[in-house]
Amino acid sequence: MIRFVDATKVYSNGVIGLRNLTVRIEKGEFVFIIGASGSGKSTFLKLIMHEEVPTEGEVYVNGYSVHDMVQSEVPYLRRSLGVVFQDFRLLPNRTAYDNVAFAMQIVEATAREIRRQVPLALGLVGLSKKARAYPDQLSGGEQQRIVLARALVNNPAVLIADEPTGNLDPKTSIEIMNLLEEINQRGTTVVVATHEKSIVDTMKKRVITLERGELKSDVQKGSYFDEN
Repeated sequence: MIRFVDATKVYSNGVIGLRNLTVRIEKGEFVFIIGASGSGKSTFLKLIMHEEVPTEGEVYVNGYSVHDMVQSEVPYLRRSLGVVFQDFRLLPNRTAYDNVAFAMQIVEATAREIRRQVPLALGLVGLSKKARAYPDQLSGGEQQRIVLARALVNNPAVLIADEPTGNLDPKTSIEIMNLLEEINQRGTTVVVATHEKSIVDTMKKRVITLERGELKSDVQKGSYFDEN
């Protein structure tokens, strides 16, 4: 599903984002990517999404060669990915329904497909009754659920979550992580970058630890502290 082979990313200012990283994530896995600030977590995600390309080495995602794909292939790669951000990035002047529908409009889905898929996505995250609410009428946890629905509405093969609980209280954070686990159990590969130690330890999933752009450890059903 996702494969890095000796992948190195050096930015134009000389900063090394990743160095000789080789790692493989199989279809249907749930994986945490952890590490301190500057460890390479963001670069790892950006390479998966083709926001950046490796300076050296190879990156494969959903059958695409990210390192040498042509620009016309990029939209097809991104359609196979669902992305959840810490800061929600919801459109403030659109309802929950319209925020989710927007993700389908971008990929030119038909009106009929939108009418069918959006209620299903909202139902999956438990917010069917909030479809007509605007973001400022929702709690932080509800807003993150809308972000999840938006990420899932196009049935992505991979769900990428970048610090998805960073702005949430502990109780809501657990609810969001349980929802991610449910999504994973439905067959979606889930990759979560986080610094939340308690979340990682509670979930008991595979943990990939990065340090200064390099792979420090890769532990099945691990803990944030396994490297210590």
